[in-house]
Amino acid sequence: MSTTGRKITEKLSGQALREATGKDWAGWFSLLDAWGATGHGHTAIARHLVDTHGVPGWYAQSITVGYEQERGMRAVGQGSGGDWQASGSKTVGVPAHLVTPWFADDTLRARWLPDGGFTLRTHRPGKSVTADWDGGASRISVHLTAKGEGKTQIGLGHTKLPDADAVAVYKAFWKERLADLKEQLES
Repeated sequence: MSTTGRKITEKLSGQALREATGKDWAGWFSLLDAWGATGHGHTAIARHLVDTHGVPGWYAQSITVGYEQERGMRAVGQGSGGDWQASGSKTVGVPAHLVTPWFADDTLRARWLPDGGFTLRTHRPGKSVTADWDGGASRISVHLTAKGEGKTQIGLGHTKLPDADAVAVYKAFWKERLADLKEQLES
């Protein structure tokens, strides 16, 4: 099985984790091993970290994913349910309510996403968009977050991918497409 991207333990330093939670990666992994975490699912591990050790939610999720990756319970790009997913983000210099139409409107979307396959499911202006991809074989979720006056972070997740190779392909694809969208929005 090929993997793509970096493990969360490579993205979040042990020092930063220790400063936020009181333990580094090795400390949390040792504690989780002693608890028998490999015999529990993702939700149970994260809940244990929050309820028993007082770890804030985001860090509990990060520690859980790191543990699962290190113990071979999931690969990079693989969700807790075994599905494969790619993600990307881009900050653009326009308000969120101006971003939504570039996903929801077929004509605008064709200017930056010419490779069809996008079927709109729902959209909340200035907030989010969901769509099917490739006839429903996979799903797109877009979340828009205001980042100050006239800036928006676009967070895109592409789920239900068939394997790690598809994750690598779509990570590169969405990086390119979001860069093109940024250019379109800011011109």
